[in-house]
Amino acid sequence: MRAVVYDSIGSPWRLAEVPNPTPPPDGVVLAVESAGLCRSDWHAWHGHDNVSEFPHVPGHEFAGTIAAVGTDVTRWRVGDRVAVPFVCACGQCLVCESGNHQVCPQQWQPGFDGWGGFAEYVALPAADVNLVKLPHDISFDIAASLGCRVATAYRAVATIGRCAAGEEVVVHGAGGVGLAAVMIGRALGARVTVVDPSAGAREAAIQMGAAMALEPGPDLLDALRDTTSGGPHLSIDAIGDSLTCRTSIESLRPRGRHVQVGLLPQGTATEPVPMHRVVSRELEILGSHGLAAHDYPELLALVASGRIRPDLLVGRIISLADVPAAFALIGTADQPPGMTLIHPS
Repeated sequence: MRAVVYDSIGSPWRLAEVPNPTPPPDGVVLAVESAGLCRSDWHAWHGHDNVSEFPHVPGHEFAGTIAAVGTDVTRWRVGDRVAVPFVCACGQCLVCESGNHQVCPQQWQPGFDGWGGFAEYVALPAADVNLVKLPHDISFDIAASLGCRVATAYRAVATIGRCAAGEEVVVHGAGGVGLAAVMIGRALGARVTVVDPSAGAREAAIQMGAAMALEPGPDLLDALRDTTSGGPHLSIDAIGDSLTCRTSIESLRPRGRHVQVGLLPQGTATEPVPMHRVVSRELEILGSHGLAAHDYPELLALVASGRIRPDLLVGRIISLADVPAAFALIGTADQPPGMTLIHPS
């Protein structure tokens, strides 16, 4: 099959012919119909995540059709349309028994712990636990966007952040996760303010329903308190930056909630949490990591109702051959707006 691979941390991405995968006994092989190019792939390439076997195939948000089924799989058949959370749980440990598959200690992440979805086919473990059946009115492109960015934003805003109608919500970062968080906050009845240095990203946030979009600067804390009438109830760092994390926490009103979604690479976070504020205002500091497969129905219902529109996040669709050049633009001024989706075939 064709796949995008790299041979070591920091080495160039290239299109290659690699062996077709076979399903593990408890897993499946998925024919990838759509996959998303995400900044987390950039983190893995830089060595911020657990990639230790090479050559490596990246890609952690994708959807497709089951092409082969392992002997122990009971819930799935060849031809089923499915989405895949970026955290694949073991389904057997005490954490999984509690329903919290997204933080399974034995989790396996495609595109990080093993080969991912920037390929024509991908093998996945523990299929009975980890796959999500797609309704026929949900396209593969929408499903691919749910695998990381939209699903991550949904859990951060709705479940961990407990966003409620009438609340003031601030989202730091108007990338894929941030824009999805704007849509989800609005769907839940909150008033949303976005912070992002890019004028284009701020404009996109307004189009997605943000009431206000602010540029970072020395007066940002005052601006946030003014526009939210004293500070947000809920603030989300969708970037992963120590200064952003600190600003988000310091902006909160008493009893406010900060949710950290963006990864803070090791060695870059310098005193991001002002604990004196946490204590004096009784703030909550929360982390959010993915979405378990069994929690997808609520998100899919929001999508089917039209209350959130992941399709609006898609900026362009490319082929596997285009992926290395598109990856090189991540984090640069030339990076196109919106989500980049890949159609392998």
